Amino acid sequence: MKQMPGRDKTQARHALANLILELAATLHLPAGHHLTEQWLAAELSVSRTPVRAALTLLAECGVVAARPRHGFFLAVSWDAITHQHALEIPSMPEEAFYAALLRDRLADDLAASFTQTELARRYRVNRTVMLRALTRMADEGLVVRNKGQGWHFLPTLDSERALINSYDFRRTVEPAALLLPSFRLDHAALARLRTEHEYALTSAASDMKASALFALDSSFHEALSGFGGNPYFVQCVQQQNRLRRLLEYQGYANRRRVRDWVEEHLAIIEALEAGEPAHAATLLRTHLDNAVSATPPPSERPRNRL
Repeated sequence: MKQMPGRDKTQARHALANLILELAATLHLPAGHHLTEQWLAAELSVSRTPVRAALTLLAECGVVAARPRHGFFLAVSWDAITHQHALEIPSMPEEAFYAALLRDRLADDLAASFTQTELARRYRVNRTVMLRALTRMADEGLVVRNKGQGWHFLPTLDSERALINSYDFRRTVEPAALLLPSFRLDHAALARLRTEHEYALTSAASDMKASALFALDSSFHEALSGFGGNPYFVQCVQQQNRLRRLLEYQGYANRRRVRDWVEEHLAIIEALEAGEPAHAATLLRTHLDNAVSATPPPSERPRNRL
């Protein structure tokens, strides 16, 4: 089953249960009618697994009867099905809502500018959960409030061409910062980076949130550009970090790739500790090559139009 746009699994199960009730009423199905999973899956264009979950939910509510080894049967006649039987779709949890906003924006299913009313209608989320998630996204630099009504996402890398251009720029600028005559290594800052990256490889950090991973990643690249001693390089890297934040968040679901880039960062740190900035620059360029090849461009991400 394709998950219903903007909904988590719990919400999707409740919504599908309501569709089953609507179908029963529309077709004037009598009490005792056998609701087979295969038939419902075909009628509603979903797979059998979510149908079974929705029927189980209806059985818990007494609208459907579950008979062991026989299946599910309508417990009330079609003309007895009223709006009172409809299941209230629960509010989406904050983490699921947050993830849905990121996913739908990257898939271009959610407009760059939106209102809270639109989000409430689309995601069935209550005001408290919505504001907490939006405030968190604002703190992380993903969205800002409009001067009038609503919110909008900040600019991001939203096309394959933009992604390639960004990495071409970074491969040129970031390694060059390590080769500037003004290069000076901040040993204390480098030691902090090592400690943070080594922690990220431990089991205790296996559930690090996307915001924490991005902070680790972006601070590493900003620190390296800062060692070059030229503030214009730092400004360029900071701008690229702002543009790539939204895209990077989705990539952190691939924990194998996260582990790879953390290890690549540590190799660069080791080269700098050894007094080999030229080798570090080569490793940094290779790291960025690996990053662009591992990042699916926005145009290749799943689209789930309403």
